[in-house]
Amino acid sequence: MPISLMKRTLAELVGTYVLVLLGTGSVVSMVLFFGGVDSAGLLLIGLAFGFAVLVMIYAFGHISGTHINPVVTLALLATGRFPVKDAAAYIVAQLVGAVLASLTIVAIWGVRAIDTGMGSTLPGDGVSYGQAIFVEAVTTFFLVLTIWGVAVDGRAPKGFAGLAIGIVVAADIIVTGPIAGASMNTARSFGPQVVSAFWGGPGADWAKFPIYIIGPLVGAVLAALVYDYLSGVKKLSVE
Repeated sequence: MPISLMKRTLAELVGTYVLVLLGTGSVVSMVLFFGGVDSAGLLLIGLAFGFAVLVMIYAFGHISGTHINPVVTLALLATGRFPVKDAAAYIVAQLVGAVLASLTIVAIWGVRAIDTGMGSTLPGDGVSYGQAIFVEAVTTFFLVLTIWGVAVDGRAPKGFAGLAIGIVVAADIIVTGPIAGASMNTARSFGPQVVSAFWGGPGADWAKFPIYIIGPLVGAVLAALVYDYLSGVKKLSVE
């Protein structure tokens, strides 16, 4: 029996909520309780994001597909695998889930969480706008290429999607987090940005937010097209 769009979008909202709460919450904890993010902290943050993705894929993959990322939804749409109406509903749910998670971080950690930047994604010192977009495109390319290979392609071995995708998310963050924030996910950047802006925190910088739209979207669509070309199949199963 098909699962209704309402239930699938709710699964996307909850999945994105968990991703942003655990992932950006780990950043807030590192800054508040350990004085900042060092190399060990970066590893733990990467693992927090990776584990959140892994668990949500196994929890909701059979319900909504666990996109929990607007650019994944848009890449599926761009390659003819997802209807426009469903894509719009998914993206709204993902953005709302990210904002609710960021508000929950303030409720749990207190308003002092705002002063940490809320785990917002911003380019590192000396990183140009163009470099940040390029890094986000490259890391999202790796992410979506993995998603297409282990989840979208119906020929892939079953049961390993969550593990593979969680690992690539963690690796991307560990390697490129200090460069541009390693967002790879517009919703993940949107939630902390909105809440930080509401309280006037240091993470609010709308001038840099397009980095986390352009880079991930370009990387995601390019990865989907490259995988489709390499696989030799125009349209693969989305189950």
